[in-house]
Amino acid sequence: MKFLHTMVRVKDLDKSLDFYCNLLGLKENRRTVYEEWKCTLIYLGAPNNPEAEIELTYNWDAEDYTIGRAFGHLAFEVDNIYTTCERLLKAGIEINVPPRDGWMAFVRSPDDISIELLQKDKPLKPQAPWSEMENIGWW
Repeated sequence: MKFLHTMVRVKDLDKSLDFYCNLLGLKENRRTVYEEWKCTLIYLGAPNNPEAEIELTYNWDAEDYTIGRAFGHLAFEVDNIYTTCERLLKAGIEINVPPRDGWMAFVRSPDDISIELLQKDKPLKPQAPWSEMENIGWW
């Protein structure tokens, strides 16, 4: 058995691609347009692990999606959790669980998908302002 991908539906394709590609650093592996189903599927992978993918499903007919709490979250290892969180914060992304311990943080995508960020290798030394920030919302 081989893991292929996790699919998430997105409401605003440009906003979602900006979040996953420009802010998190994933790369678009391929894109398929299905005229008959009125949808576009975009597969994203991490630069050093492209075979484990996220499929963004964009249905052309607008629809509001609810997020089931049973889904959980997507998790990504990052080279520097403080740098990643700073970039997200500057882009207007709320940090739901700040990396107080230098190891783990949670944010949400534009479609409210919970995203866990984990520091590569070992935790970084705790530092302000992250070590003093409170949790916000849900993750």
